[in-house]
Amino acid sequence: MPLNRIQNILQCFALLIVSLLQSCNYNDSNSIADTIVQKDSVRSFIKQSKLEKVDAATKSKLLNKAYTKARSISSESLKCQYFNEISSEAILVQDSLLFKKVSHEGILISTKIKDSLCLAGHHKNLGQNFYSNRVLDSAYYHYTKAEKIYSQINDDFNSGVVLNRLAWLQNIIGDFTASERTSIQAIEKLKPFNEYKSLRSLYDNLGDVSKQLGEYERALEYYNESFGYIKKAGLGELREYGLKNNIALVYQKMGQHQKAVENFKEVTSYLEKDGRNPRLLARSINNLGYSYFKSEQFDELPGLFERAISIQDSIGDIGAKISSTFRISEYFLSQNDTIMALSFLNESKRVAQLFSQNQRFLDILNLYTRVDPENAAIYHQEYAGLNDTLQLQERQLRGKFERIQFETKEVVAENQLLAKQRLLMTGIAGVLLLLGLASFIIFTQRSKNQKLRFNQAQQEKNQEILSLMLDQSEKIEQEKQKEQKRISEELHDGVQGRLQGSRMMLLGLNSRHDEEAVKERERAIVMLQDIQEEVRAISHELSHSAYQKINNFILSIKDLADNNQQAAKININLYFDEEVDWDGLSGDIKINLYRIIQESIQNAIKHGECKNIDLNLNVTDSQLIKTTIKDDGKGFNLKKGKKGIGMRNINSRANKLKGNWNIDSSIGKGTTVSLEIPIG
Repeated sequence: MPLNRIQNILQCFALLIVSLLQSCNYNDSNSIADTIVQKDSVRSFIKQSKLEKVDAATKSKLLNKAYTKARSISSESLKCQYFNEISSEAILVQDSLLFKKVSHEGILISTKIKDSLCLAGHHKNLGQNFYSNRVLDSAYYHYTKAEKIYSQINDDFNSGVVLNRLAWLQNIIGDFTASERTSIQAIEKLKPFNEYKSLRSLYDNLGDVSKQLGEYERALEYYNESFGYIKKAGLGELREYGLKNNIALVYQKMGQHQKAVENFKEVTSYLEKDGRNPRLLARSINNLGYSYFKSEQFDELPGLFERAISIQDSIGDIGAKISSTFRISEYFLSQNDTIMALSFLNESKRVAQLFSQNQRFLDILNLYTRVDPENAAIYHQEYAGLNDTLQLQERQLRGKFERIQFETKEVVAENQLLAKQRLLMTGIAGVLLLLGLASFIIFTQRSKNQKLRFNQAQQEKNQEILSLMLDQSEKIEQEKQKEQKRISEELHDGVQGRLQGSRMMLLGLNSRHDEEAVKERERAIVMLQDIQEEVRAISHELSHSAYQKINNFILSIKDLADNNQQAAKININLYFDEEVDWDGLSGDIKINLYRIIQESIQNAIKHGECKNIDLNLNVTDSQLIKTTIKDDGKGFNLKKGKKGIGMRNINSRANKLKGNWNIDSSIGKGTTVSLEIPIG
């Protein structure tokens, strides 16, 4: 029986008892009735806020009323449940003030009463709120917290739901291998519950990831799985045609343009009649035009591209306009109209830079070399610099390894059986060969296991980075509370006690006017002056403390330095500009800068075998974050040194932040890594 129905039955039963006992004990029944009415009013306000006909402002008022009523409920467990529902609805109506209050109290209560399910719910809501506001590091942190709790209490359903959101978040930040792995974990947890909507979302994500990795046949398989779940969930034709558009894009990527044209025409025809999604209509028209272009069917061109651009301008879909302007530029170039091609390509470049679409920007630079051949060398150079950041092949290899683990359990078992059969057939003559082969396999497997453990450790560190800066705030708050307690004790035990003594002394001298009384008054005045100095000293301490800047990000860097100092027995000196608001930096900058510093310190310890590291952080007048990591290690020859994974990672992260980095080293003179990142 559903929980809500049970609660309603219990509430009715309680009301019946109240009415029966009313004649016997009026006061007690009044108390019980008040509690029930209170609970009913909270539930009623929440239900009213969910009605579609209610506008956002009214919904917000209803939720605030529910919050006020819920706070007065004596049951902490019930209060926590209501706070969970209210915070979830507050996200939908974008009432950030209410959401913050409810979430803060909800986490405090659920932690106090050790209600794991309620605590996980609040972390899930916080993750959703941060995701909606594009604060991806905080969203990842809270989703991870929620999933960990759900896993600990064996709540596979909610664990799968949160994993679904984590998978999409990893897709957004470009960690396709992790997104694929997380999606598979979520599918395994949600399939027993027939959660069709979430399963549809997960297979959609797997299709997107496979398409990004260039594995088109697999992408089609995943999209077809998603299609089945759309029908099972009853999500409607609009969602089906959205998926058909994705399938057509895969055919386009595969070069099967006739199939792509058929699908795009079907999607476009439906969307024109339906009229609910002009954004998807414009993209479908653009895709149809491109498939015509790639199959050299020019009758509908450039009209389709121009129509797509017109719709995108009218609805403000500027991001999608990048593709339309790029493709119409390709078309005009094929028709030898370089003036029109250059015009549309310039517009495509402008919007691509605005939205930081690096992959599309690569395509634009490549096309510039054909549209503007006189400056081809400049475009080639810019293309090469940006292309180094896109490590598609590395992601494909990692993705294949993960899929092999997931899909080939039966193959492994069959191989083991075949190995046994071959062993029996080979007999004594092959024993020595098999022993040698076994030794080789063991050695190779150990090496692979070491690499696996290293990769897993790196993933854990990435997650630690996301939560490290958030954890620092709790430590700071604890220190503030300690300082407040100390000041309170000084005021109470010192200043108040001495004021009381002075007051009593002066009261006793009011009725006396002899010489001794005059001396006593003078001593009381001196005592009051001492108290004044003591209060001034305390005030000075408070003022000094108030103006001190405490940066979670810098504390995270200090922790990183301290941990490496202790582990490697070296000395790390950290210098930073205390006037800079380091916590005001964006999440992307903090995470990637932390990762670059961590990678550089590890390289200095592991490869440089250094004893001292100087780490400098400051901001230049031109609003660049300038970072240097200098060690006194053995150094290396830059011309002969190979560009390993660590250096490639630094290069990738620096380019992602639109920054510049340099490494300076020579044998016996240490190594210096320099980095400049724009703040904006």
